[in-house]
Amino acid sequence: MTTSVMMAPKDRLRRGLVGVATGVGLIVGAHVLAPVSASLWIKAFHVIAVISWMAGLLYLPRIFVYHCGVAVGSDASETFKVMEHKLMEYIMTPAMLVSWVLGLWLAYESFQFRGGWLHGKIALVFALSGAHGYFIGAVRKFGEDRNDRDHKHWRIWNEVPTLLMIVIVILVIVKPF
Repeated sequence: MTTSVMMAPKDRLRRGLVGVATGVGLIVGAHVLAPVSASLWIKAFHVIAVISWMAGLLYLPRIFVYHCGVAVGSDASETFKVMEHKLMEYIMTPAMLVSWVLGLWLAYESFQFRGGWLHGKIALVFALSGAHGYFIGAVRKFGEDRNDRDHKHWRIWNEVPTLLMIVIVILVIVKPF
């Protein structure tokens, strides 16, 4: 991968700390400007983070499908590498982390981690996180021109987050058990 998209660990840490501080600042500021239950603000930012994470989980495998169709080393391949890296690094991973942190806070604060539906949801979110990890490896392989999967593989993986999301939403809204 080109060095222009790589980031030093110190820069990643600084960017992560700025992101956390910004998030905390937004939550505190929102609470000061419109004082309602803090859990409502946490829930709102959790939903925003989940939407951002899901958008990436749904879009990245589609980029992989297109990346499989271009020649290694071509301008298009290099463009796809940058797109994949930036989507993962700047949107998906931070959104996943925020989703987890706020989601666990809500699970404890609102439900004390009780309810079969909640346990099922958390298990499926672990599965989504596993898909996220698999995609991290794929971004790395594509970045090193070592992808060994064809477009059919990525088309199937394009559906996995969708199916998990459907079941998670049903568990959260319907709470069947």
